[in-house]
Amino acid sequence: MATSSSLPLLPFLLLLLTPLTISSTTSSTISTTTTTKACVIGGGIGGASVAHFLKQYTCTTSSSSCIDDIRVFERRAKVGGRMATISISGDVFEAGASIIHPKNLHALRFAKLLGLNRKISSSDELKSTSKSNSSSSSSSWFGIWDGSHFVFKTLPPPSSSSVFKRKVYELLNSFLLFRRYGLSLLRMNRFVEKMLEKFMLYYSGFDSRPVFETVEEMLKWSGLYELTQRTLEEELADAGLNSQTISELVTVITRINYGQSVSISGLAGAVSLAGSDSGLWAVDGGNWQLAAGLLDNTNATLHLNEGIDSIADVGDYYVLKSTNGNQYNCEVTVVATPLDELNITFDPPISVPPRKLQHTYTTFIRGILDPMYFGLKSASEIPDLVGTLELSDIPFSSISVLKRYSESDATYKVFSRARLDDSLLDLIFCTRKETIRINWPAYPHYQVPELFAQILLDGKHLYYINSFESGASTIETSAVAAENVARLIISRFSVASSNSPDIRMPTPYKEALRTEL
Repeated sequence: MATSSSLPLLPFLLLLLTPLTISSTTSSTISTTTTTKACVIGGGIGGASVAHFLKQYTCTTSSSSCIDDIRVFERRAKVGGRMATISISGDVFEAGASIIHPKNLHALRFAKLLGLNRKISSSDELKSTSKSNSSSSSSSWFGIWDGSHFVFKTLPPPSSSSVFKRKVYELLNSFLLFRRYGLSLLRMNRFVEKMLEKFMLYYSGFDSRPVFETVEEMLKWSGLYELTQRTLEEELADAGLNSQTISELVTVITRINYGQSVSISGLAGAVSLAGSDSGLWAVDGGNWQLAAGLLDNTNATLHLNEGIDSIADVGDYYVLKSTNGNQYNCEVTVVATPLDELNITFDPPISVPPRKLQHTYTTFIRGILDPMYFGLKSASEIPDLVGTLELSDIPFSSISVLKRYSESDATYKVFSRARLDDSLLDLIFCTRKETIRINWPAYPHYQVPELFAQILLDGKHLYYINSFESGASTIETSAVAAENVARLIISRFSVASSNSPDIRMPTPYKEALRTEL
């Protein structure tokens, strides 16, 4: 699964989108007299996915009940939510949810549908550390820093492109990992594989997969619920991992992918560990294109720079009042953005369990690291990925090389839990040519036992996709949650009306999922 390191982590999009149907953003107010079938609040992957599935599942025939009248409200100037890119010295880098797992079937299908090219993810996340083979030489050169020295380092990649030397290099690194962590590596892999096997059930056909009205039902059906009630540390100890592997390797991964310790839930932790797997990929040009492409393909009416201030149930529809002073009537309303730090007024009021968001401070720097800070003589001795232990005096979670231009010039991504000021950065780096700071409310702060908001917020047609995020937050979990919400909307219309939408999974999509499975 892709973490939103997330989900996690993102600046506003800096690239122009392909042409989309966009509502007027003039200063004059709008008060619609007609009722829109479905209104979606949030233009990230969750909002784009629910719009896509609503139309795809109901418009495969000439049925008059096709749901293709959809408005999407995005409070920012660009779509993508927590998927975004930044540009440094002309190079474009992922700034938010940057990796997608090879078993994330919705994301794979979206990319194929939209004609987007996939690329193997760069080394800014820890991957292939728990495998017997590594995905690339650069991504396998990592070190674990305790604030004073490296407690573990893999070997730097060979300068030669010889296949034989690369194989020898991979074997040596595997030996180093096994010598330090032993059978715990295999047990960690098995723990992740068991989680993925259960998660894959969400791609089953309609005949064997129910429509879920609560997140608890959804997780219990797949066998994942119990993982949200215990910590990752507890789950891994029961799985037979030794304490050194948990406190070092696992901690590094969870700090990178979720900015948190091994006290996060077992499910969030398993998803985080999957983000260190091999075969991870990203969309060439930016993962935000998944959301932009789906909205374009759905032909939804997109309202950029327009947030929603209030949602009122007036009987047969909801009245949405926007930050631009506009008013919209919507038969169905879907909230596809975390409510935790938004100030939307609901009438009547709704009840959502309190939940904090984990802020990840992402700092992009073009320059070069200071080897003296790490107790080394040369910057060339510093691994491409520096992970850290859960110690209060370490100011950052990780530092990774995004692109190396020369021995004295590179672009780095730094994750931390607090803003890194210039004086600290000048200690860590010898030189800084360019610095970009982003504060992302990236994902929930996971704390067991997890409590889940309702998917159906009012018992009628007000839905909340991001309630699933209390289990795990990734591009794919958002798509899976959105697909279930789309089916729930359609099924509830079916109960309420004889002229209801006819839900059916299109044959090409069904066959594609079957092939991937």
